[in-house]
Amino acid sequence: MNKDTRIVVTGGAGFLGRHVMAELASRGYRNATTFRSAEYDLTHETSVQRMLEDLKPQAIVHLAASVGGIGANRRYPGTYYYRNLMMGSLLMEHARHAGVARFLSVGTICSYPKFTEVPFREENLWNGYPEETNAPYGLAKKMLLIQSQAYRQEFGFDASNVLVVNLYGPHDNFDPESSHVIPALVRKCVEAVETGADTIEVWGTGKATREFLYVEDAARGIVAALEKLEGSDPVNLGAGFEISIQDLAETIARHSGFQGRLLWDPTKPDGQPRRCLDTTKAAALLEWRATMPFDEGLARTVAFFRDHVRAQERVQPAAR
Repeated sequence: MNKDTRIVVTGGAGFLGRHVMAELASRGYRNATTFRSAEYDLTHETSVQRMLEDLKPQAIVHLAASVGGIGANRRYPGTYYYRNLMMGSLLMEHARHAGVARFLSVGTICSYPKFTEVPFREENLWNGYPEETNAPYGLAKKMLLIQSQAYRQEFGFDASNVLVVNLYGPHDNFDPESSHVIPALVRKCVEAVETGADTIEVWGTGKATREFLYVEDAARGIVAALEKLEGSDPVNLGAGFEISIQDLAETIARHSGFQGRLLWDPTKPDGQPRRCLDTTKAAALLEWRATMPFDEGLARTVAFFRDHVRAQERVQPAAR
């Protein structure tokens, strides 16, 4: 790796990707590029080959994924499994043939077993089956870890892996059909304030816990892994704390100015009971740790939604 290395970031126009591209630029990488799926659909072998021939990457950061919240995972389990599996497998196989020298795969906390001991340590990744609502997605991404290890062993292919916890921050996906819990709650609270509603509905019991990593912190960790991580064993990237969904919802309501009642729907799934990562390896191997205070990160996320997303929707109401 040097500042002239040709780096391709798949998914670089997305939520996390745009922050990774910005982080690469801030560190002086002059030849980092990305593309949209309309240009190269990574679920098709010929398209993967064409991308590699056209862009000639020396290093790849694989972020591209088909993702969504609990509702979307329940509706599209086959789609999420197939698309994520094919994107990763085809890309790594043809990157190997194309002589790509460095490959970083960005995986997901959804790959961990449902009842993993908290905090989640990398060595416990194989101690059970993932939580059912996102198992197809989590397992598809987990196969990249197997592929990385197998390709390193047989072909000497330099592929590494990080596992990223739930992300949040500016430019998140606020679409109510596919968003994760923080952007979904931000939208509900802000819209309730705008309409004068005195209640909002929240899925589950509120008892489940989650860990959330500010997207800019994640981008720093990913670029650090691209530069420093050796071997194919996974490394957790997380904030190192957990919060209940009830406390999360109440905090977002406070930042949004919503003073009504939260109506919990226990007929809807909570998802995994607890999520919290051990980030000891990231600190030791990457000299990285999260720095954004959670309360400040949430305030920035609410402000971004109100000032940019909602403002744009008022100008173009048909965009929703």
